[in-house]
Amino acid sequence: MDVVSDAISAVRVGRPSSSRLRVSGRWCTRFDPYEGAGFHVVLAGGCWLLPDGGGDPVTLNTGDVVLLPHGAGHVLADRPADAAEVARAVPFEQVREGAARGGDVRGGARRADGGVGGGADEGDRGDEGGRGPVVELLCGKYRLDRSRTHPLLAELPQVVHLPHRVGVHPELRSALDLLAREVDERRPGACLALPSLLDLLLIYMVRAWMTEAAAGAWPAVLDDPVTTAALRALHSDPAAPWTNDRLAGAAGVSRATLARRFTALVGRPPMAYLTWWRLTLAAARLRDTDAPLVKVAQETGYSSPYALSHAFSREFGITPGRYRAARS
Repeated sequence: MDVVSDAISAVRVGRPSSSRLRVSGRWCTRFDPYEGAGFHVVLAGGCWLLPDGGGDPVTLNTGDVVLLPHGAGHVLADRPADAAEVARAVPFEQVREGAARGGDVRGGARRADGGVGGGADEGDRGDEGGRGPVVELLCGKYRLDRSRTHPLLAELPQVVHLPHRVGVHPELRSALDLLAREVDERRPGACLALPSLLDLLLIYMVRAWMTEAAAGAWPAVLDDPVTTAALRALHSDPAAPWTNDRLAGAAGVSRATLARRFTALVGRPPMAYLTWWRLTLAAARLRDTDAPLVKVAQETGYSSPYALSHAFSREFGITPGRYRAARS
């Protein structure tokens, strides 16, 4: 596989989930820190995202997408909120349950509801008979194992905001359109289609960030043809008997050129990166499959279970068997 696909596959566990939410009036809802990644899509209206820790508020408008790749806690609200209001924010789970019942959820002076407006002083009447504009959101999350995060994902910022702009990231927009239709209509096969579309959405969000990132090592890594060719070769067949000479041949440059460019961009020499990736891949196999250690060793380029166990213990401080038992 390629680097982005492998980076996501190595940490993803379980199935992604999502919920569609319709709110109006004055509302403020909290998303607690999560051992995974979260996302929001604004389907209609607009709102504010308020990161924990005093980060700058983010204005979200119709068509905007926001990814929280490290599961940072945050608040969504109809407007910027002060510390007291944020402290009274209604937990999202409570808001979601209230919306499903069509009832109200109250949190101090702030309120979140399922399409039912607030009091008479809370703005213009919404489309559903409530006060204030109606906001529709698709909120979801991905379960991730952060113990072996690829550096490409590790360097993503706490909040990745992808504003809607006509003609920009068309594949992301197409995925959002398909996702909105599946959530709306619940057609036959939706139980398979929805998780697959959510996986696709994650890939497109990461791609979009890489396209727009003004800083970060990995957008530069994957923009370099020599380093990209070497990474593609390693990730396509990590079990192959790679050497610096063979990898340089695959990248079409001299061994010295490859070593210099790869190390400068990736932060470690090619063979050191290969060792780290093989062991990361072995950890994912141990976590996700019941494959015997001999098979895991063969798939990751080790000549025997003993060789894999020795390298694994040296890298992670735990034997493969104990690692698998701890994750079962």
